[in-house]
Formats: sequence, C-alpha cells, structure tokens
Amino acid sequence: MDAKLHSDCPYPGCFFCVTKETNPSKRRSSLLKFFRDLPSLDQGGQVLPISGLWNAAMAHPNDPEFVNLGIFECMAALIWKGLKNRHWLSRDQNIYIPYYAAHIIGSYTMNIEEFAERAVQAGVILPLVELLRGRLTWVEQRVAVRALGHLATYSSTFSAVANHSEVLELAIQLACSSLEIVYMHFFRFPERRLGYHCDLLTRGMGGAEMESRKAEEWASQLQCWSLQLINCFASKAEFVSDICKPEFVVRLPGMWGGLVNENSPAGVGLLRSICQHRLGRGHVASCSGVVEGLCNIAKSSDDWQYMAVDCLIWLLQDPSTCHKVIDKAIPTLVDLSETTSLGDHKRLGDTILTILHDYLQLHLTAHSPLSIRTKEQINELLKSKQKLKQERNMAKEDLQIKQAAALVVKLEGNSLFSSGDISGAVSKYTEALDLCPVKSKKERMVLFSNRAQCFLLLQQPMTAVSDATRALSLNSRHGKSLWRRAQAYDMLGLAKESLLDAILFINECTMSSDTDHSLRQNKVPDYAEKLVRKQMRAAWLFGEAAEKHGGVCLSVDREDSGGLVGEESEWETASDSDIEVNRKNAAADEEEEDDDDGTGWDNDDDGHGKDALGERQ
Repeated sequence: MDAKLHSDCPYPGCFFCVTKETNPSKRRSSLLKFFRDLPSLDQGGQVLPISGLWNAAMAHPNDPEFVNLGIFECMAALIWKGLKNRHWLSRDQNIYIPYYAAHIIGSYTMNIEEFAERAVQAGVILPLVELLRGRLTWVEQRVAVRALGHLATYSSTFSAVANHSEVLELAIQLACSSLEIVYMHFFRFPERRLGYHCDLLTRGMGGAEMESRKAEEWASQLQCWSLQLINCFASKAEFVSDICKPEFVVRLPGMWGGLVNENSPAGVGLLRSICQHRLGRGHVASCSGVVEGLCNIAKSSDDWQYMAVDCLIWLLQDPSTCHKVIDKAIPTLVDLSETTSLGDHKRLGDTILTILHDYLQLHLTAHSPLSIRTKEQINELLKSKQKLKQERNMAKEDLQIKQAAALVVKLEGNSLFSSGDISGAVSKYTEALDLCPVKSKKERMVLFSNRAQCFLLLQQPMTAVSDATRALSLNSRHGKSLWRRAQAYDMLGLAKESLLDAILFINECTMSSDTDHSLRQNKVPDYAEKLVRKQMRAAWLFGEAAEKHGGVCLSVDREDSGGLVGEESEWETASDSDIEVNRKNAAADEEEEDDDDGTGWDNDDDGHGKDALGERQ
C-alpha cells in the first residue's frame, strides 16, 4: 500500500507522502526526518510542502504533532537560508518560503503558551527580527510582526522578545510608516508589483483591483499588528518612556485600522494600556492633540469608544494630570453622562457623576483650574441629578404640568425655527429642556437633537456634536441624531467620526420600521450616500501617503469602490444647491419631530396631549 502511494511521487519521502502514512511509528520517524532535512535540500519543489504546512497551521493551530516533531526548528532554518542565500531564494518559487515559514510560526504560537516556549527554544526570534528589520519586503515584515506579537503576549516568552532591544523601536517605526511603505512599494504603481506579492494577496484569484483592496487590508494589519506588539511592551512600566515619544503618541488616535480591520483596537487600545501607568498618563496629558483625539473617539460610534472613556477617566482621577485635561475631558464626560452601559462600565453615568461631584467640591476656590464654562456644565449636570431625585417624590399631576409646559415651549421653538429665527429656536429648546422632566427621556432626546440641528445651521459644529451626543446617550440608535452628528463632524473635518455615524445612520434607515416618511421606505437617502462616499475618500487608509507623494486617489464613484483613478480625476463634492436643499430638509425635519413618539405625547383631536409618562424608561 505504501509503495503504491509513493510510486508516482517525484520526491520520495515528501511531506504529502509522509502525511498519508498510516503507521504511527513510521509517520513520526518520517516527519522527524522531513523537518530535519528540508532546509538542506536544494532541489525544487520545497514551496509545495511549505504551503501544505501553512494550510495545516491555519486550520489546526493547536495541534501539537508538528510542533513536537521539529517544525519550529525547520521554519527558523528556512528563514535563515532565505536571508543568507539570495541565489537559492531567487530560484524556483523559493521566494515564498520565508513568508510561509514566518506565518507558520505565528499561527502555531497564537493560542498556546507551551508552543510559544518551544518556538523560542527552537531559535525563531532572531530570524523573525531580521525580517522585521525589512531585510526582505513588507510582506515578510507583516508576518514577522504578527509572530513576534504572539510570542510577546506570554509572560514566559516576553523577555526573549524584549531582550532584542531594537524590536520595540522597529515596531514603533513600522506602526508609523507601514501605510506609506505599502502604498509606495505596492499600491501606487500596479505595473511594478512583485509577482509573488500579488499571488500571496489574492492567491491567483484577482486582478489589479482585487490586489489593491487586499493591499489595504494587509497594510492595515501590518500597522495594527505592530501596535499589538508595542502593546505587549506597554503593559510593562519600564518600557513606557520608550513608547511615549511625543511624535509617536500624538499619532495614536488616528491609527484606527479602518473598516478593513474593525476588530483591532489599534491606536486607542495602545493609549489605554499607556494610561494605566502614571508615567504614561503624564505623557498623554502633555499632548493636547492626544486628549482631543480621545474626546472625539469617546463621542463617536467607534466600537472602541469605551477605551477612550477609560483613558479620560484615568487622566481625571490622577492628581498629576487632571489640571491638564480637565477642560477638554469634562465636557466630553458630561455629554456621556446619561449613557447607561459602555464597555466594562455598567453604570457609566453614575461613575461620571461621582467624578464630577468630587471635582466640583475640590475646585471651588478662586484659584480653581476649572474654567467658568466647565463649572457651569458640571453644575448643570448635578442639578439635573438633583432634579431627578425630586421628581421621584413629585405628584403625577405636577409631572404632567411640567411635561405640558415643556411641550408648549418646544412648539414655540419649532415655530421660530421654521420662520428662520434659529437663535430664537435654540433659546426655546434650552428653556424646554429646563422644564422637561429628567425621566422623560424620549422628549429630552428630541430636544437635544433639535437643538443640535440649530447649531449646525448656526455653524457651531462643536456644540452640535455635544447636543447630538447627549441625544444619543439617551438613545444610541436615534437616526436623526446620528445624521446630525455626522454632519457636525464633517464640518470639523473629522472624517472617521463622521463616516462611522453616517454608516450607522444608513443602517437605521434600512432597518427602521419608523412611520417617519424619511425612513419609512427603508431606502438609503442620497445625501447620506454622498457623505459616506466623501468620508471614505477622506478617511482612506492610504490618503495621507497619497497626499504626501502626489499619487493616485481612491475612487469611490465606481460600484465596487475598489478601483484606482489618476490624479486628475474629479471627486464629487456637495454643491451650494445641495447645501440649500439640506437646510430646507432640516427645517422640515424639525416639524416631523413633533409627530413621532419621541415627544412622549399622543395628540388628540382637541389638541390635548395624553400622558405617556408611565410608558417611558
């Protein structure tokens, strides 16, 4: 039987023949010999078994068989051979081997610490560091940083990685330059792409456009995996100073991975690790751009919003950093104060109230570091909390009177808005918020959202973001507030935050059963599609590199949004007439708000509202 299996094989004893062996003893001895001899073979055909091993490692990374039989020693030797023998590397398809070898090491070490220990004992770190240095290309750097990141994750193998002092510096450099490297060495000039890079990216199943899309994904991974490796060092206090170089830290809020790598916490995840150390908090607080970036992430639809909130809370609770961040962090936390649950925070609002109460008690002196506006915001929030306590003891009839008064004032605001008196409408919505019971969450959500629309038209985008965030803290799926915040972030030039809100708004449009005519047909509005296209261009992964090098731009006008266009292509932008249409739509939108259930009232034929207080949360 064995002779029949092997009779047609041009390489007796090859990997595929060995894996068909049914005798356990023969299989073991054959695999031992295969892993021992493979690096010394010079004839062709080595890439096929390496590819087979890669498939096995991807499919069964926790299987100990190959680990126990010498696969790590074999892969380390093959990487060294590729680095030292360029003649061998250029023959046949050997150029693929270092990539596959490093990938195999990373796959077998990502889950089991014992496997990582075996890999370190087998000497994989030195050849991986050589790949990380860029001795070959960015493709090998990608899998090397992945493997080193896995090895650095475990306490028993971290020191083996950290002992190579350049690893951290190389990872920092790669996190900063990876997107530019991939853009310049692959994306920009399709005709110059290395053939084996194209094959690895698409496995032979795509042309230039498919290769370009995959290059974005791999570039994102290269950056995110570099950040994950750095994060392993950030958990150790002795490395924080080496990481917290201002020119690196200030870039972290912008390292988000993009839509192609939404599972990685990226830059904000590293900032969160840094902020767990007192020394790290000092460095972060000294970079105003970083604090602003954290505030923007905290008030966004980013999946890692809670990490930014964690950072802000730790910075405020540290006496050595609070005075540097307080006037930026507190307004952000005030806007989030009615958020019930976020990440690890099950009662985020209560946590924020406690922090702000403590600060107000500590900083009542004339030499207080708090600005007047910040004190007003804290006082307003604490008054709201006290107001809620009073409402619990208030008679139902009195609540109904307050609710009715708020509705009357709100209608006055809507009338002023429709007549073009936007500032007057703001005053009325503010008055209505003062009157409205705190527990009337739907009504207050609408008031905040309406006032956000006013601030958009008054060209006050920061205040619009604040009010839209207050509305979303009461209902995170309120489509109109998502759209208004997306517009405000667009005015501020914050493409990523605007994009994420616009995408969620579109999701709400397509999923909503709302009776509102703008959402009823489950159709994506043209204006939302236009904004998403605009922000995908602005937040494009290679956007900064393209601008720096005057290269190609991302075309998003094509159906697959994966093509390339030259420098002379026109990007679609909003015209003055489009803006005027949006202003008119906004005015109509205000009137619609009155009729939905967000008011908490059902209108009778006689115009009197029925109490819906008992139906609210």
